[in-house]
Amino acid sequence: MNQFKLAIAATGLAPPTEIIGDGAIHRFSTSGKPIHKNGWYMLHTDGIAAGVFGDWREGLTHHWCSKADTSMTEAERFAHRERIKTMQRQRADDLALRQQFAAAEALKRWTTAQPCAHHDYLARKGIQPHGAKMEGDKLLIAMRDTEGEMHSLQTIAPDGSKMFMSGGRVKGCYFGIGKPKGVLIVCEGFATGASIHECTGHAVAVAFNAGNLDAVAVALRTKYPTQKIVIAADDDHQTPGNPGMRKATAAAQSAGAALAVPVFKAATT
Repeated sequence: MNQFKLAIAATGLAPPTEIIGDGAIHRFSTSGKPIHKNGWYMLHTDGIAAGVFGDWREGLTHHWCSKADTSMTEAERFAHRERIKTMQRQRADDLALRQQFAAAEALKRWTTAQPCAHHDYLARKGIQPHGAKMEGDKLLIAMRDTEGEMHSLQTIAPDGSKMFMSGGRVKGCYFGIGKPKGVLIVCEGFATGASIHECTGHAVAVAFNAGNLDAVAVALRTKYPTQKIVIAADDDHQTPGNPGMRKATAAAQSAGAALAVPVFKAATT
């Protein structure tokens, strides 16, 4: 169990405090914040201990085994492969069910929400709502696929804090602003997308996070094969590994898109 916890930590995810090796799916916070249970894991400790874990919001999945494949007997190797297949099916069934319930709840909430006329977050950013709605004091952003089917919602509080629906699908979902007319821009956040659209007039697809840029860009390339697609990167130059630039560059390569990079003025003293 300690080795499994270390394996989770090695991927950059915050591991759960307690690991339960009963073969069932368990959820945990990958960020250290208890309210954000994006992580999941399954661990079998009988026989050769093996497990799988990941982050559903980022679409990450990692396999772990306590014994190297090269040191297993042929019988152990076969049993391990079968166990991994079983865990994958269990995870897929659980995810599909959770996403189905989340999609139904998202559509219900979106239908009853009110059109947005004013919100502190929008006022602070100096942008328009572009079809976003209101639920209480929170801004609602619809998350749809390329067929227009709603899968989940993102909420933005007046202070700017953002949350996704628990169990809702993120991969390949986006919020569209404007209609594509030759150029389609894909970016991470809603405020960035609104600003780009208002400045350029081009259609924008808000992918919500860097990890979803690739899936959204590829899906849009399939839907709009002749459109020019531009990935508008977030330059996370103060974050180790600069995930904004790295993920945007990969998305541009996958979708045959152009890459737009922000240019910051040099700091003055």
